[in-house]
Amino acid sequence: MTIAELPSADAATVIVADDDAAIRTVVRHALRRAGYLVRVTDTASGLAGLINDGVGDVVISDVVFADGDGLDQLPELIARRPGLKVIVISAQNTLSTAVRATEAGAFDYLPKPFDLDALTTAVASALDARGSVADARQVGDDLPLIGRSPAMQEVYRTIAKVVPTTLTIMILGESGTGKELVARAIHDLGPRCRAPFIAVNMAAIPRELIESELFGHERGAFTGAAARSPGRFEQAEGGTLFLDEIGDMPLDAQTRLLRVLQSGEYTTVGGTKLQRADVRIVAATNQDLRRLIESGRFREDLFYRLNVVPLRMPPLRSRIEDIPALARHFLDKAATDGLPRKHLAAAATVIMQRYVWPGNVRELENLMRRLAALTRGDTIGAAVIADCLEQPAPFDAPLLDPDLSELVARHLAVYLGNFGDGLPPDGWYDRVLADIELPLITLSLAATGGSQVRAARLLGMNRNTLRKKLDGHGIVVAGRR
Repeated sequence: MTIAELPSADAATVIVADDDAAIRTVVRHALRRAGYLVRVTDTASGLAGLINDGVGDVVISDVVFADGDGLDQLPELIARRPGLKVIVISAQNTLSTAVRATEAGAFDYLPKPFDLDALTTAVASALDARGSVADARQVGDDLPLIGRSPAMQEVYRTIAKVVPTTLTIMILGESGTGKELVARAIHDLGPRCRAPFIAVNMAAIPRELIESELFGHERGAFTGAAARSPGRFEQAEGGTLFLDEIGDMPLDAQTRLLRVLQSGEYTTVGGTKLQRADVRIVAATNQDLRRLIESGRFREDLFYRLNVVPLRMPPLRSRIEDIPALARHFLDKAATDGLPRKHLAAAATVIMQRYVWPGNVRELENLMRRLAALTRGDTIGAAVIADCLEQPAPFDAPLLDPDLSELVARHLAVYLGNFGDGLPPDGWYDRVLADIELPLITLSLAATGGSQVRAARLLGMNRNTLRKKLDGHGIVVAGRR
């Protein structure tokens, strides 16, 4: 760094707290190039000391330290320095971590590995937004969403940001991606969690009954209305109303819904008295609402009222790295529900990751429950999975493509580009080899039907070496030698 590139004496100071020396180094270099002064520490107590001394305009903090949990002390640190903005970075990329970070008062949350440009942008935003403080609330680990893929990390970050608010949310995504799970998570983690969560599927209600279903009706409002009936808005009072398949709502009902969103008031079918609606609206659809607007089947003004915060759920084929964890979760859930306990062979998991999953997570769950009930023995093998699934999706390139080295080189170049001046973290040679070794072993096991002896022969190693590598990667191959 030249003298001209050094931060000025009056530049903002960013504290970087992380127990990984490599991360501290690359983040410090990136922030200094962006014009900030930087202080670093590798402990939770060191971070607390800097805050107590009045150091820092923005904090970048890891979660796990040798001397404590960074999130546990976060509310106290912010209470001492109101308006201090904290950006949490963590390798524990779960929804629980994202929500804990946000509700402990963090300004933003970035899962590791993160893009340095995204980090510097977050720092700039934090400096612009100094002043507000979030309330802290405990969040458990028993949350309904599973996945550590980059696609799910974006979902977690959005959920964490909207949970404390009352903003209307539009969840977009294909059928079976878990849109209702997201709606429930937003409700359960938010300030309305003690009030009802009411879900309404527009596609499952006869069109002529939707207005009565949503807003209720008075006695005698129509033929068969023998008594007053409360609608879903009234049932969800103080809580959350989840409007699933919103694209199937008739235009007349859309007009009434728009009026509620605009005024916060509605009348029952056949009624004249205005009623207040204190509910949070979360809508969802698997349709392209803009096309419905163009064809006159959906109101444009209602779309903008509902689409305040769009949240897109990724299809399962876009996050195949989550399939093993999801499958284990569904098998465990099936066992809890009384079905025989089963586990997947490693080779079976590889086949599942090559399938396109048109039914998404719902299809995966149904498959796991069916196989838990019907498969003989304790292990679900590759042959069983192959018989159940339709044509697997081919890999983008053959395993022994002559350009494989070039593809790996390009990938590593992008990876290195995320680390300042191209300086990788310590031990990155072993990390890269492990990343390549894992699919190499699992594919070899798949090719040999789970036989460790034959897989070892294919890989050119002895059986004991393969066994050690299986243990190191946490790969379980049951019933085969």
